[in-house]
Amino acid sequence: MKRVLIIEDELSIAELERDYFEINGLAVDIEERGDRGSERARSGGYDLIVVDLMLPGADGFEVCRQIRAELDIPILMVSAKKEDIDKIRALGLGADDYITKPFSPGELVARVKAHLDRYQRLTGARERRPELRIRGLLVEPLSHRVYINGREVSLTVKEYELLSLLASNPDRLFPKEELFERVWGLDSLGDLATLTVHIRKIREKIEADPSNPQYIETVWGVGYRFRA
Repeated sequence: MKRVLIIEDELSIAELERDYFEINGLAVDIEERGDRGSERARSGGYDLIVVDLMLPGADGFEVCRQIRAELDIPILMVSAKKEDIDKIRALGLGADDYITKPFSPGELVARVKAHLDRYQRLTGARERRPELRIRGLLVEPLSHRVYINGREVSLTVKEYELLSLLASNPDRLFPKEELFERVWGLDSLGDLATLTVHIRKIREKIEADPSNPQYIETVWGVGYRFRA
């Protein structure tokens, strides 16, 4: 049984989320403070973290930063704040998804299950996939490590999966909607900002000049492709 930690200070919301998760076969714990939630998450034993943005003790940004520094499990941030800057910051700190309130419990369950399934397939496939060497880039599926010109770079789970998918299919043009569906396991739902932020973060880590990318090209109005 997959274990989920909900870090949410509004207990009624956390309990509603827990009920829906448990109906769908997930084991759930709840923590109401950000600092204690971060410590509990980093103690291990969880497969996915759902964290609210506004929390006592430590906000969701800090909780996400602390967890991502030690673990690569999926992190979903939920918030009533709809501004793009908050979403961009959360994704930049390593969150895999950002869901704005109010949302339907069914949508949250669907996203959680999609992230769990994708993460399990990703980790299970590492041993079967050969390493990728493209110019100065090295992707090692077994160790989940990425090197650029011999220097290791740290990627989040979704950043790694995006890079691996693109690099495994050089010169293929991927529409944004297809990339989002294949990596996140969901329809884009009209919101592709998550994909755009992840592509930007990958470029910052592997490109000598992110504004003039040599690996991941943007095909304006369509999507992205990896230059062989």
